Amino acid sequence: MRLVRIILGLFLLIMVASDVAAQNVSTDFDPRVNFSQYKTYMWISPPRIVGDPFMEPRLIDAVNAALAAKGWQLVSQGADVSLVAHVATRERHTVETFYDGFGGGWGWHHWGLGFGEAVTTEHPYEVGTLVVDLFDARSKQLVWRGVATDTLSEKPDKDIKKLNKAVQKLFKNFPPK
Repeated sequence: MRLVRIILGLFLLIMVASDVAAQNVSTDFDPRVNFSQYKTYMWISPPRIVGDPFMEPRLIDAVNAALAAKGWQLVSQGADVSLVAHVATRERHTVETFYDGFGGGWGWHHWGLGFGEAVTTEHPYEVGTLVVDLFDARSKQLVWRGVATDTLSEKPDKDIKKLNKAVQKLFKNFPPK
């Protein structure tokens, strides 16, 4: 019986972890803007990623590759669009409770009163959020925003894959029609 409870607990943990690990990506844009007028872009400032300076050039390269695939050209001055990216992390927590034993009523193996114990544990994890903003260089107005949120791993290789996947998803339907 104890093995069944452990297996059920692990199953629930896996279900919670899969919900937590889902990458969330959204974009928004000014519908009054004609994106076909834009062909060039430049970075306003490089993104700052606290804790992992190696991710900064990887983010820049991923965004540059995504925009190049859309036919946009990176320039050092006189761009149609100015681009800035922000990265933030936040610690989140999941809570899981395992029950050992049963209270009163019908249990798996007996009827009547019983004593049980509930053990609750808290699991911290990091969530990273990437925000990419595009501004019309002449009017200085925001014309497009992409936001991607995902759990961070303790393994840089996994985070690199998540970053590249997030940027691909952000620019999948770019430029807006």
